[in-house]
Amino acid sequence: MLVLELLYNVYRWICKFKNQELVYLIPLVILSLFTSLGYFFTVMFSEEGFPTSDDSKWYLDYAYAMIADFKIGLHMNDIMYFGYNMLLTVLLAVFKNPVAVLFIQSVATGLSVILVYKIAHMLFNRTTAVIASLLYSVSEGVHRWTVYILTDSLYISLLLLCVYLLLKCFETGEKRYKLLFAAISLYIFVFRPAGIITLAFILLYILIRLRRTTVTGFIKRYRLALGGTVVVLLAVGVYALTGNRLDPLLASMEENAKLVLYNIYATGSIYDKPTPYDYRFNPDYTIDVMNSVIVSFFVHNWDQILALYGKRSVSFLGWWVWKTDYRSVVSLAKLVLNELATVLFFAGTVAAIVNKQFRKASVVWLVIFSVFVFCVIFFIDIMYRYKAPSLPFIAIVSAYGAERIIRGCLVLVKKWRRSRQETN
Repeated sequence: MLVLELLYNVYRWICKFKNQELVYLIPLVILSLFTSLGYFFTVMFSEEGFPTSDDSKWYLDYAYAMIADFKIGLHMNDIMYFGYNMLLTVLLAVFKNPVAVLFIQSVATGLSVILVYKIAHMLFNRTTAVIASLLYSVSEGVHRWTVYILTDSLYISLLLLCVYLLLKCFETGEKRYKLLFAAISLYIFVFRPAGIITLAFILLYILIRLRRTTVTGFIKRYRLALGGTVVVLLAVGVYALTGNRLDPLLASMEENAKLVLYNIYATGSIYDKPTPYDYRFNPDYTIDVMNSVIVSFFVHNWDQILALYGKRSVSFLGWWVWKTDYRSVVSLAKLVLNELATVLFFAGTVAAIVNKQFRKASVVWLVIFSVFVFCVIFFIDIMYRYKAPSLPFIAIVSAYGAERIIRGCLVLVKKWRRSRQETN
């Protein structure tokens, strides 16, 4: 009797505070921090220690060079990773140790579950928010990058913050959210190249949400300021180009484009390293279009490139589409989980369209699509690092699919019970 009374009191307490956000957020934050910090300390005290990569070494060397001699170059990596380079430089100047940076990344990733919850709640409902937060908290693809000195971990947190602020702009119309959104968007623009593509799709979402009259009215109201800004930007661009000041940037961009062209496209690589699943073909290297290596390659090999894009599109789902050990129980279990996640994602997409929520929530799909476009056009990292920014948003869509299926099952059970009662 005492146990039943205790359970009843707990149930009453839950009912009393069920509409309080902290009741849901506190355990979710604890779980997320437990996962991210647990992974951090596990790796730190392991025999191998924190992993490194060529990119990590480059970022660290650049940051230490900036501390010793503050000088910003005009190479592509100096400009397009300016935001992360400066942040890493400041953190190393303050904390002196890269491990402190990794700890900050782990904490930021753990706390970002709050943003996942808020975004899912604003776009759908609380149940979806809870499920999405749980999926995010246990996502290996998200927490893996917290122990690397790379852009990915902090970029995910920034992207979630950007989307959250944008939704608050539409929800409240408050100026502070607009200013914060503009600031974060500008920072993402220079944080890493993928941010440019994602921001383009976020801008598309803004145009989708705004009414045509609102957009027209904004342009008319600020036509002088907008026109002046365009003129100034054009003038600066012409001055920089004619003065050959951007030659280092343009040369490095062309060099990187050729590296991707010859090392990735020409070899039919799906990932950044050769695999048995690549699309092998004999490329046509004829240079006869606009005297451009890149344009000529795309013109003469467009059909093969489209086939390569097709294989990359399939590969975006994960390694499991190519490689599954059917003799291993663990491998089969992972296959089932991956297929279930895919089904839930499509269920959430269909449900959003049917329930007329897709327009409002389309920012989630647009962010995912921007990451997909980047991976298809360039390449998919063999560890799926470049897919990682889409994972929190995939979790939100999948959570909505799960919520709709659960709700549908509950409705069917209620109808069945009602029909049985009527029959009896």
